[in-house]
Amino acid sequence: MLVSLLMLSPQAAFATAEGPWLVVGDSISAGYGIDSSQGWVALLDERLDEALGEDAPQVINASISGDTTEGGLNRLPALLDKHHPSLVMIELGGNDGLRGLPPTRMQANLASMLESVKDSGAQPVLLGIEIPPNYGPAYTDAFRQVYRTLESEYSVPLVPFILEGIATAPASQKLMQQDRIHPTAKAQPMLLDIIWPTLEPLAE
Repeated sequence: MLVSLLMLSPQAAFATAEGPWLVVGDSISAGYGIDSSQGWVALLDERLDEALGEDAPQVINASISGDTTEGGLNRLPALLDKHHPSLVMIELGGNDGLRGLPPTRMQANLASMLESVKDSGAQPVLLGIEIPPNYGPAYTDAFRQVYRTLESEYSVPLVPFILEGIATAPASQKLMQQDRIHPTAKAQPMLLDIIWPTLEPLAE
């Protein structure tokens, strides 16, 4: 990994080797309804410490409940300038979908974020979400395809649905809060286990 980065450019290699990991997301990553120390982002920080020790990157959570792709796009330049991250996880789109915003606009916003992250020398990672089926198959399919298209166009690591198996779990398992949108504290380790296989090779 490091050898290939050195071949790309010294600046990119330095950013990847030295910078923190940044999460730009919405309420799912902000830990809505639970203590932030129980959220998957905090658990990721702990797992990286266990796996890498002193070499573990710091994990910075810049997620805001209710944020959209447009909000994330507007916030991103200042976050990149402030933190100089080596890796940026983008977990946005859910609120675009819940508001019924056009998937084409969501795709354009996410594409601009990916370009900005790459221009900064950091590694982008897309964390996908899905919306409830009551929005209709045409909209839900178009929404889902946004992440797949960006994965292909930008050769970016993608977790297609970070709540896979969690959002659809029976209520008796208590993995989702009463709103059926936000995962409970109990679900956070499972959420991290869904994301980790994509992040682990990047940590190495």
